[in-house]
Amino acid sequence: MADILASLRSLMASQSPPLDALLVPSEDYHQSEYVSARDKRREFVSGFTGSAGLALITKNEARLWTDGRYFLQATQQLSDQWKLMRIGEDPPLDVWMSDNLQKEAAIGIDPWCVSVDTAQRWERAFAKKNQKLVQTSTNLVDEIWKNRPPAEINPAVDHPLEFAGRSVAEKLKALREKLSSEKARGIIITALDEVAWLYNIRGSDVSYSPVVHAFAIVTLNSAFLYVDKRKVSSKVSSSLQANGIEVREYGAVSSDAAMLASNQLDQATGVNFGQNGVCQNDTCDNDLIWVDPASCCYALFSKLDANKVLLQQSPLALAKALKNPVELDGLKNAHIRDGAAVVQYLVWLDKQMQEIYGASGYFLEGEVTSKKIPETMKLTEVSVSDKLEGFRASKEHFRGLSFPTISSVGPNAAIIHYSPQAKTCAELDPNSIYLFDSGAQYLDGTTDITRTVHFGKPSAHEKACYTSVLKGHIALGNARFPNGTNGYSLDILARIPLWRYGLDYRHGTGHGIGSYLNVHEGPHQISFRPQARNVPLQVSMTVTDEPGYYEDGNFGIRLENVLVIKEADTEFNFGDKGYLSFEHITWAPYQIKLIDLSILTPEEIQWLNRYHSKCREILAPSLHKNEMEWLKKATEPMKG
Repeated sequence: MADILASLRSLMASQSPPLDALLVPSEDYHQSEYVSARDKRREFVSGFTGSAGLALITKNEARLWTDGRYFLQATQQLSDQWKLMRIGEDPPLDVWMSDNLQKEAAIGIDPWCVSVDTAQRWERAFAKKNQKLVQTSTNLVDEIWKNRPPAEINPAVDHPLEFAGRSVAEKLKALREKLSSEKARGIIITALDEVAWLYNIRGSDVSYSPVVHAFAIVTLNSAFLYVDKRKVSSKVSSSLQANGIEVREYGAVSSDAAMLASNQLDQATGVNFGQNGVCQNDTCDNDLIWVDPASCCYALFSKLDANKVLLQQSPLALAKALKNPVELDGLKNAHIRDGAAVVQYLVWLDKQMQEIYGASGYFLEGEVTSKKIPETMKLTEVSVSDKLEGFRASKEHFRGLSFPTISSVGPNAAIIHYSPQAKTCAELDPNSIYLFDSGAQYLDGTTDITRTVHFGKPSAHEKACYTSVLKGHIALGNARFPNGTNGYSLDILARIPLWRYGLDYRHGTGHGIGSYLNVHEGPHQISFRPQARNVPLQVSMTVTDEPGYYEDGNFGIRLENVLVIKEADTEFNFGDKGYLSFEHITWAPYQIKLIDLSILTPEEIQWLNRYHSKCREILAPSLHKNEMEWLKKATEPMKG
């Protein structure tokens, strides 16, 4: 690690002007949350493997900013060359740099790896001391990364209408109407899931996310896909062409953005203006180029005339979040198959814990009969999560996991985004809590579920914590709220039962989920973070409900279901707003043994009994006789 920092500092000094600091973000050229192996630059320089974080290297310091999900993990992974900066507790990066770097300092950044929003925010902060953001002509990390993984050439595939629910032609027409209404003549689309959604293509360029490394430009008259052409088969190429989409090389997006700015892109293609019936050349006053400041990289924005840019959230973000009926059916079906896999896993794990470890098991509370276990029989966080993947892989339309499985025992469960590694992971322990947060990609939907279980005798404290998390989970899932309500307003519902005891958690409570796309999908969210105010929750959006509680060094608890937002059937309709509610589409039992019934209200017990009854009914056709018997026992009605 010291060698990496020394090499970077030497490169920084050789730049013109010499750099006083270098920023290494987590993101790729598309501002993705999950990136391919060759784009994990921040992980390469710092050793920290979490999905969110930003590294700053100065002449004599190295600091890493990350959020509350990763405080514990970063503490364990960063060497003593690095200082951890806790977002929300320590000064933000832009404030720290403007306060601690000298006047007129030059701060280097690869403009492809930073969004317009972020770059402009930094520039405003730096202006106070005449510090400047310097766009490097190459990525300095790439220059010293000797064994950087090569770019993979994975094929792009069509995502058929039977799963997509809306044709490319329909999506392009709606997009062009939106452009026209905003006086824009073109849009640069940089978010990978938006490109995939708009053109109904999928790929495997990024682990866990079925996307293709590609950009898109759409004007009122033409459409382009910028991608390594080796990934595009003649079949995919002809379906793109049938929709008027021209395929160009990935790197051409830079020069085409400049041509778009000077209004030459359509002319260069010989496009017949006005053919889409949106805008005729001689009557068109649309002169803006639309870019999403949160996902468009600074490099492409720099090619445009800043006075003629519409800096606004991409219209595709909301369009993609509002699931059509085909996508909603697909998501519900995918979650039924996924629920069956989770139940099969719990049946298997329960049996193993009893047979191998002498545990009392999923249902009974008892002391463990200690046994001497041969090495070959031991269960680890990784070996059991592989088994869970196997159950999912046997299901129809399975295409892989939707994120690295969080399979965590005892103290590891307190690490919110813990990712077990084969060489260092823990062995299962019948005396400790076990948390697993996992999901899959199916052709008809993406899944994400968390359950927390104990195979021995949980303590009264563990039960009280589990039940408080469960109460918050139920409270949010049962909420009814007027149209126009955002996720910031609802986040508190999941926390109030925890706050009663002085407990809390450091992550948001809910995120959207894709339709065979990214497992984390915006633009809406349920969170205490200010951006959760930006977009109201709307009918046909998906969102997770996942409160938790984490006790460093001891255990972690999280419960997560995916919900669909629907219209609520309320007795009254104050203000004629219309009211909304949630529908659970995740099916797997909550462990009754971990529940302190004395803390639950009669209404909460009633809800749990109803949910468990639905689990039995919905999963029955997908389970074998012994699995169904286990599920019946796991969902026996509780008496409060």
